[in-house]
Parts: sequence; structure tokens; C-alpha cells
Amino acid sequence: MKKLEEVLETWEAVIGLEIHAELTTLTTKMFCGCKLEFGAAPNTHTCPVCLGLPGALPVPNKAAIESIVLAGLATNCDIEKRSMFYRKNYMYPDMAKNYQITQGPVAFCMRGHLDLDVDGAAARERFGLSALKPGENEGNITRTEDGYTAHVGITRIHMEEDAGKMVHIGGDEGRIAGATHSLVDYNRAGTPLIELVTEPDLRTPEEARLFMQKLRQIYLAIGISDCSMEEGSLRCDGNVSLRRRGSKELGVKTELKNMNSFKNLHDGLAYEICRQAQVLEEGGEIYQETRHWDPSAKCTIVMRVKETADDYRLFPDPDLAPFDLSDAFIEGVREKLPELPDQKAARFEADFGLSAYDARHLVEHRVTANFFEACMKAAGADAERFAKSVANLIINDLTARMNADDAFDLSSCPLTPERACALVRMMADETISSKQGREVLAAVIDEDVDPEAVVEERGMKQVSDAGAIEAVVDEVLAANPDKVEQYRGGKTGLIGFFVGQCMKKMRGQGNPKVINELLAKKLG
Repeated sequence: MKKLEEVLETWEAVIGLEIHAELTTLTTKMFCGCKLEFGAAPNTHTCPVCLGLPGALPVPNKAAIESIVLAGLATNCDIEKRSMFYRKNYMYPDMAKNYQITQGPVAFCMRGHLDLDVDGAAARERFGLSALKPGENEGNITRTEDGYTAHVGITRIHMEEDAGKMVHIGGDEGRIAGATHSLVDYNRAGTPLIELVTEPDLRTPEEARLFMQKLRQIYLAIGISDCSMEEGSLRCDGNVSLRRRGSKELGVKTELKNMNSFKNLHDGLAYEICRQAQVLEEGGEIYQETRHWDPSAKCTIVMRVKETADDYRLFPDPDLAPFDLSDAFIEGVREKLPELPDQKAARFEADFGLSAYDARHLVEHRVTANFFEACMKAAGADAERFAKSVANLIINDLTARMNADDAFDLSSCPLTPERACALVRMMADETISSKQGREVLAAVIDEDVDPEAVVEERGMKQVSDAGAIEAVVDEVLAANPDKVEQYRGGKTGLIGFFVGQCMKKMRGQGNPKVINELLAKKLG
């Protein structure tokens, strides 16, 4: 099978996402008073309503409707004042009543959009990007200096109730592949669930990953869900089809079901794009079907033929009247809208002179954005001076620590904003080098000590006195006349040798910057 980059040279992928988020910050289910609690004993939070027993009548959860309107406002949607609930019928064991209450064609939130900033390695998946100059447009993208911005339409955000949870026994990592039998936990049945459906505006697996990542940031910011992909409260279905480059006709799409990590979403879509290309190039046919991504085998597996609206026998729920949203209700929700990640990033740029890249990466996680703000407050009058250094510390060092250690919690670790500012100040004043700064950082986090104490105890203060350093430089050059001659003869790589010898004589305390400057001057 061809690699993704080879496939995308001749084929264009058309990708749309259906992203489901459980409203886990609520206390009760969508249409009943059962408790929402992840990890509770199986089938302990159920009632006649969420199990669909005869005579049980659903009542909409007002707080859940407020949450979906909040999600719509945060994603630039139009808020529809009138919407209806429907019954979506299917005969699966995870839905006890054999139907799911959902919204019809007109949802609470319609016609939204999000803009994706794609740069670095992520931008390389977009075919033909190099042909565009910064500021030029092609389709839904605008070229930037470092990549491009993609405008992604949102068809709707609708509300429905979640199904129960299938527990597969005997399969690898609890997955259906290889399972000997399955159990059903109905605690999740009836959980308020919102589904965001994008327009088919995405063209690469990286764009899909970034869209889902950005949506997660937004949902966390507005506080409607914990967005735990590991626990299934945020998951994604990816729809993908191929067409020859230059063609406007859509191909037959397949659906990848229940992607529960950014990596799985990217890798599953990438594989499916390559699989479809191989089938089509060999003269085969793509079927509209639902497929499962197996991360162990690194391939997709057919689950079932894709259902249509007719298959679901969709009809208005006779137990639920049309729901009307008043202007006062919508405006009341709008007032609760917090600062969103894009707004926060723009503020970091404006207030602290950060680049768009640094600001965007700081707001990828609430904890890093909050820590940066706390550092700026601790820095006081030096905030703008230290902003770039603090941002680098967070993006390069602390984020790496977070990625490497799941147990590491930046909000409660020994590195307080005050200690972070003290560390940055010592590097800015050249009390210690940047290399030494990483050593001090590790000591602060692992040993719960002040950075000043680490520097003092380990004798790490740099010597920056030009006179003292010059004497050492002269001594090193005098002791190595052959290498001086070689350097002046063109072997400029020997500069590292001279720096190392100077640092050795100064027991690692010489300022490398000053040493390099003096060596360059004396070696000519």
C-alpha cells in the first residue's frame, strides 16, 4: 500500500467529522434524574425513563440545553429558537429501549465554523501548499508564513442521549476485535450528549486531528465536559472519501467509528485514505460502510453497512413537545461565555508581545495557559521582558514533562510561578546558562527547592567578568598553538574544542557567550 504523501499527490481526501461530547459537568441525565457518575458499579444509575420502560415520560434537562447553546455560541453557530426531538430507532444491545432521542434536521445550533492554524509538520500533509504565497487563497485555506489557515464549516450541533456502554471480554485492550463475549452497562444510557457535525471541508488527517483538538480546548474552556477521551466522554467518527485531484464529484465515503484519541483519529484516517486509494487503483469499489480502527493491527475492519435516515425510521418523539428558546434565555447563556482559547491567545500576543505560534501553543492546555498568566502576574513590571522566556520554558520543557509523565501536574508541582520567574531572571541576567537552567528546573520540580538555593548549593553561578575570562582564553590558546593554526587555516569547527577547554578550566562556570565572543576576537 502506498504511503499517505504518495496517495495525496493524485487523490484528494474529503473528510467530515462527527464529534460526540458527553456533558459530564452536569449532575443528572438528559431526560431523567439519574446521577451522572463515571466508574460507578454497572447498572446502578438507571430508571424507567432512561431504560424506556412503559409509562415513563422524559423531561428535558434545562442545564443541558444551556450547555449546548453555550457550545454553539463558542463555535460561531446560529442559535435556532425552535427545535424538535426525534426518535432514532436501532436495534443494538447498548440502547435498552431500541431508540435514541435526538434532534431533527433543525438543531439548536446551526451553520457555525472554526478556523484552524496549521503549520510546521502538520502543514506538510496539505498537497500543493508550496504553490501559494502568503496571503493567497485556495478553496477554504489561506496561506500564511508558516503554513495555512483552514476555514472549516460546522453543519450543526445537536443534542441527543448517549447509549449504554459495551464491555468486550477477551479482546485485545477491551476492544471488540477478538472478544469472546460482551456485557452492557446502562449507566451511560441517557447521558446528555452533543454531536457536532462538520462540513466536508477537511482534507488531511492532520486537519482532522487539529480540529478535534481545538474543539476539545473550547469545550474545556466553557466547562461543559471533562472531554476525557480515555473515558469516552469525547469521541469522534470520521467520514472519508477520495476523488481524483481536479474532480468536484464526491466519492463513496466510509465511516470510522469511535476514535477516542487524537493519534487514533489521524492514523485511522491516514490508513483509510491509503486503503481506498489502493482499492480504486486496482479497479475495485468502495462501499458505504462503517469501519473500526484497530490500533494494534494498524488497519480498519468492516463493522456494518452504513445506515441511512430511512433505516433509522426517524420520527418526532410523541412524548416531547417542540422546544422553544427565548431571546432572554439565549442572551443569558451568552453572558456566561468565558474567554475562549483563540481570544486568550490574541490577548497574550497583544499584552506580552508573544508570537502567534507561542500564544497558540500556550493555550493548547488550560493548565499551561493558567500557569503562564500566573507567571506574568508574579513577574510584575518585568512581565513583558520575561514573557518570551517563560513561554519557552512552558512550551519546550514543561510540556515535554507533561507528555512524558502522566502523573505530572503543573498546577500543583513544586515549580510555582514565583520560582519559574526567579529561574528565568537568573538566565536573563546570565547568572546561569540555559543549559544550567534545565538542571535547576529539574531540581526544583524533583526536590521542591528554590532555584536560588540550587544555584548556590551547586556552585553554578556563571563568571561573566571579561577580564577573568580573557585570562583563561589566552591560557588555552597559548597551550594549543597547533590547533590555533589549524583553526586559522579553515578548521573552524575547532571553536568547540576551545570553548570546552575554557569551560573545563573554569569548572563549568564561565559564561559561554563571553567565552565565544573573546575567542572569535582573538582567533580572528
